[in-house]
Amino acid sequence: MQKVVKIVTVLMTIILLCPGAWGQRETTLSKGQTLYVPVYSQIYHGYKERPFDLTVTVSIRNTDPNNAITVLSVDHYDSNAKLLRKYVEKPIELNAMASTRYVVKQSDKTGGSGASFMVKWKADHPVNPPIIESVMIGTQGQQGLSFTSRGQVIK
Repeated sequence: MQKVVKIVTVLMTIILLCPGAWGQRETTLSKGQTLYVPVYSQIYHGYKERPFDLTVTVSIRNTDPNNAITVLSVDHYDSNAKLLRKYVEKPIELNAMASTRYVVKQSDKTGGSGASFMVKWKADHPVNPPIIESVMIGTQGQQGLSFTSRGQVIK
């Protein structure tokens, strides 16, 4: 029994002292990125795969406490990678810790279940990369559904 207690104590000590155990990781600074952000204008449910329409919000959050970033483009694509809309006509500066959002209405079904956004940003010097997420929400009758998806750096 004492051997088991010692092993558990050693394992707990390792877990508590390991930074990765607490979700901490070193931040890699960047001067710009292109991100792929999955979004879902519709998902399907039930035996007959009935569509469930969703409102999509794409959120861009500058996580750098001291520096602005510039959002260069926010482009919405459908399930077949066809460009649906360019949300940014000219670059937008996001101040330190500021955020912005782009919404696709629940009634807009053009994106489909495989829609996506491509977001490009840059900074004058290395900064904490922004968090870029999509939030999907929809209601039908008594049923409500919401979930999120994070952007993935592709360049």
